[in-house]
Amino acid sequence: MSAMPVCQCLAKFKPKSVEAWNTMDWSQGCVRNKELECQKGDGFIKLDGLKVPDATDSWVNKTMNLKECRAKCLQNCSCMAYTNLDIRGRGSGCAIWFGDLIDIRQVPIGGQTLYVRLHASEIEAKAKPKIRIAVITTVTIAVVLGMLMAIYYVRKSKAKRAERMEKCLQNDHENDKGKKEDLELPLFEFTAIANATSNFSINNKLGEGGYGPVYKGKLVDGQEIAVKRLSRSSRQGLNEFKNEMILLNKLQHRNLVKLLGCCIERDEKMLIYEYMPNGSLDSFIFNGTKGKMLDWSRHFNIISGIARGLLYLHQDSRLRIIHRDLKSSNVLLDDHMNPKISDFGLARMFLADQTEGDTSRVVGT
Repeated sequence: MSAMPVCQCLAKFKPKSVEAWNTMDWSQGCVRNKELECQKGDGFIKLDGLKVPDATDSWVNKTMNLKECRAKCLQNCSCMAYTNLDIRGRGSGCAIWFGDLIDIRQVPIGGQTLYVRLHASEIEAKAKPKIRIAVITTVTIAVVLGMLMAIYYVRKSKAKRAERMEKCLQNDHENDKGKKEDLELPLFEFTAIANATSNFSINNKLGEGGYGPVYKGKLVDGQEIAVKRLSRSSRQGLNEFKNEMILLNKLQHRNLVKLLGCCIERDEKMLIYEYMPNGSLDSFIFNGTKGKMLDWSRHFNIISGIARGLLYLHQDSRLRIIHRDLKSSNVLLDDHMNPKISDFGLARMFLADQTEGDTSRVVGT
């Protein structure tokens, strides 16, 4: 004797009586997970591969298409399902079922598509994964496009930066020997430096040399800076500017002033350094009042710091540098009175095995 077939509920349906279902009593059938609300709007779920319901309480129209069939079913709150009259799926004719859907089952071959009425929220629940996939796809595409645009603008910015650097360094000078330098030096915007120095206010001016004036400034993040602004009329200053930019970009030591970046914009050429609040050493040595602040331990600390900086330049750095303009005005003091050698405009770079060199002009101190 063959086993009794096992009944199953359609998607979005559940047993009317779970207790009866568990005892294999399927006579009460299945009900929707959520009751219909015809006045507020229902929808339809598409189920494939089915034997259509018993035709006892049905209605057919041979001239309607599937879209018209759906509209017809929606107009009648007792309409529970619809499909094509033509079971070959060519879209012709309309078949509508009213009341309970009796004798529906999944068939392996020759099944038909049936559109079953459900509460609108059940339809939305089914649509959510598709919406989620669409949203994820859209966001992913947007992120990828954003990354590509960011890469494009970074490369474009680097190319512009390289062009500006090359333009600044296009003339050969004593240290570069005609070579192009690969400077990974931060570039500051002119407006940022102008704002930091109150538009290069005379009140922020720290001093002036052969290259041009130096100003104190404060960036938007609160960092204090010193801005060396090249005078447009200074030809010698241009060579010193290039020399200092190339050398300080490659040198890092606690007793050398730190170059934070440069600004090459609007025919302006500026070097931006860390700010030294105590100024230069000569302002203490040649000032009777301030000179009293330099006791022997501070004198010794300053001398030792300068010596460490020179040892680094002459021997320990990957470049061999001769400063050529070391004097008290070119030794700056930080807030703890630690010395830092500055002003490398006249410095010379030696080869690893070079012990002497020639110069075409008299320079330095």
